[in-house]
Amino acid sequence: MHDELCCGEFYCEWFIAIGASPVMADEIAEVEEMVAISNALLINIGTINTRTKEAMLIAGKRANELGIPVVLDPVGVGATSFRRQVIKELLENVRFDLLRCNAGELATIAGVSWQSKGVDSGEGEMDVAVIAKHEAKKWNCLVVVTGASDYITDGESEFWVAGGHVQMTEVTGTGCLLSAICAAVLALEGEALLNLRDVLQVYKKVSEKAAQSPFIGSFQIEVLNSLHQLSRGEAN
Repeated sequence: MHDELCCGEFYCEWFIAIGASPVMADEIAEVEEMVAISNALLINIGTINTRTKEAMLIAGKRANELGIPVVLDPVGVGATSFRRQVIKELLENVRFDLLRCNAGELATIAGVSWQSKGVDSGEGEMDVAVIAKHEAKKWNCLVVVTGASDYITDGESEFWVAGGHVQMTEVTGTGCLLSAICAAVLALEGEALLNLRDVLQVYKKVSEKAAQSPFIGSFQIEVLNSLHQLSRGEAN
């Protein structure tokens, strides 16, 4: 994998386990310089505030100038008007290669009625594929919507990825981790849509394997173990 600059928080040890090298940088004075030595940029609004919003805008614009792939994780965008405004500003000022979200976050960005709380996906009625394709075309980016079945599209082609285990939703940071992995994958050669589809499939298998343990603490450890095995080519 490659170096990656991340604005936000996720389990660094998990990301390191796949062979990538994360840096969480949100100081306005250094983000342009940090972006310049990175292979991909993840903008994650999990711990957003006014200062970090400005850092994200600066980092995103610099990544665009340098042709570095940028991923947006709109964590909990439906929870507050501040988060909605931040995402609006980011989408209007930064060109993203990938939007990685859950159904509730997608609905908020698309202006579809949805009931959500915090980072949870929430509930509502929406044709995920139709809305995701619309947003992919609108923002000229790939869209990944994670859930019981993950969906990925470039606005035309599409894939559904089934599998996984519900325990993955009970561990804080697994969605942010997936976004970080997706950012690293965008730095690789090959067709991005297919590479990301393969990552979603592998991530589902990781959670299935980890779920063989009945305890949530052990589940987290097994996810880490599986990711490390995969990076070494040891897992099936």
